[in-house]
Amino acid sequence: MTRVPLLLAGLLLAACTGIIPGTGEPLKLYTLTPKSSYGGALPKVDWQLVIETPIAPAGINTNRIALSHSPITLDYFAGATWTDSAPAMVQTLLVESFENTGRILAVGRESVGLRADYVLKLELREFQAAYASPETPPTVHVRIISKLVRMPMREIVASHMTDRKSVAATNTLDGVVAAFDEALGPVLKDVVVWTLTSVPPKRPQS
Repeated sequence: MTRVPLLLAGLLLAACTGIIPGTGEPLKLYTLTPKSSYGGALPKVDWQLVIETPIAPAGINTNRIALSHSPITLDYFAGATWTDSAPAMVQTLLVESFENTGRILAVGRESVGLRADYVLKLELREFQAAYASPETPPTVHVRIISKLVRMPMREIVASHMTDRKSVAATNTLDGVVAAFDEALGPVLKDVVVWTLTSVPPKRPQS
């Protein structure tokens, strides 16, 4: 006798939460790739590095894929997101890019409890696709400000800015994401190479 009320309650709950089979389109998830190839000889360093989550303006501190039609507006592509927030995704890709060099003793996020000799502080200033017109492919702009901090003194020993742009090959979402990857790749490489060559390879004395 209780089965009908329970069934009705379940359907009402599903309706309230939007969990109804066959309704709505799933979001398309995108990610980008770490840097894996480095030209030239990188120094092998004996120190450990912690990479902080980049700070970013509220408009790009999200998992939504940002676009702009003018310097004073910001919008987002519909039906698609990054697999993580843009700053967290960049942090993960940087960790992997450092690991791919095989030239650093240890690297990780601040959450892993690594005892760092240096901390890499980052600011993600630009991470959006800019349209000159709706009919033409956009230009993806990526800019990162980096500061290398020596621990435990918390002394900034070097700072750097990396800026890249890439025009999408097609005016499609897949084409735009590919342009993000093309713009971010050189930025990741530049940050890695700059970090590994900005301070001596030997572990600093406390």
